[in-house]
Amino acid sequence: MSDLHIRPLTPDLIPAFLALFGPQGACYGCWCQHFRLRPKDRQTISNDAKRDLMVSRIAAGPPPGLIALRGDDPVGWMQIGPRADVPEWNNPGRSSTPLPDAPADDPAVWAVSCFFFRSRARGHGLSHAMLAAGIDHARAAGARILEASPMDRAKQSKSIGLFVGSTSVFAKAGFREVARAKEGRPLMRLEL
Repeated sequence: MSDLHIRPLTPDLIPAFLALFGPQGACYGCWCQHFRLRPKDRQTISNDAKRDLMVSRIAAGPPPGLIALRGDDPVGWMQIGPRADVPEWNNPGRSSTPLPDAPADDPAVWAVSCFFFRSRARGHGLSHAMLAAGIDHARAAGARILEASPMDRAKQSKSIGLFVGSTSVFAKAGFREVARAKEGRPLMRLEL
């Protein structure tokens, strides 16, 4: 991975993001709107509209996540930022529901809400590298808490359902479980 570069997703990297997500928008046309839009809104707008919303979000800044490049080839994405930037991630009843000591409206409380990797890049430790870069990114931006709600197990190690990340990856990075509202989906936290 010596040629791997992980960078905040700034407007100059929009073409790389579009290339990574491809014409379908990754994860069945999500365009990383799953935790940004209400379910009803996600279901009623086109994939092109979802793409345009994400491009507008990237252009507006600050970076909504990190992109991994091998040379000039985009291979991975991790959505990371203040909890308020992903409002659906904060809904009551979700495994990621905020706790009273880390409210969603606190700009210093951040979340890692999803990952996406090119299929050929999966299973090679990229999530570990991206999470380490994300921790540094959050710390440099003034976050005091970084949370995630990963999956304990997936049917396959390269399952698309792992878009939330694997519990073992977060545990290895020093996150600890602080709540478990749903089976197999802990709320994990790293205090920065």
